[in-house]
Amino acid sequence: MIHAVIASLALAAVMTLGDVAWTAFHIQHRTTYGVIHGAVMCLCLGVAIGIRTRRPIPAAIAGPLIGVVAAGTFYVLEPSLRWGALFPAWMLLWILFAVLQQRLATREVAALTIVRGIAAALASGFAFYLISDIWIHEARHTNPVVHFAAWTMAFVPGFVALFVRRT
Repeated sequence: MIHAVIASLALAAVMTLGDVAWTAFHIQHRTTYGVIHGAVMCLCLGVAIGIRTRRPIPAAIAGPLIGVVAAGTFYVLEPSLRWGALFPAWMLLWILFAVLQQRLATREVAALTIVRGIAAALASGFAFYLISDIWIHEARHTNPVVHFAAWTMAFVPGFVALFVRRT
């Protein structure tokens, strides 16, 4: 599970830098910026999966595409769900990354991949819910260390579900 921890720490660092940039540069929330933010996050998530499967280039290409799909899902659902649209989008990206991992590694049957993706989506989705006030109510949590710890907590369950080996 060292890969899951390292990947989570790396993604937490990227997301914390993103949080700091949004605040420091007073970036207004716009669809374009949100999609770019999602694509960058998913580029890094894809690279983490690519390194583990020893296929970083295809994973680095697929990652941003998954990010655009997940961010697009958020923006389609946002008018009716408001900020709650983050959760289905977050869970969708984990399911898509499980499929990507299966396609890159080709060692797993499709049914197990879907179970793995749903487990990652639910576990990470719950953790994501627990930390979600770090950006919704940023004035309460401006410390980057808090953001880093929160993002780490959000990513660990997803990576564990994706990276755990069958016995």
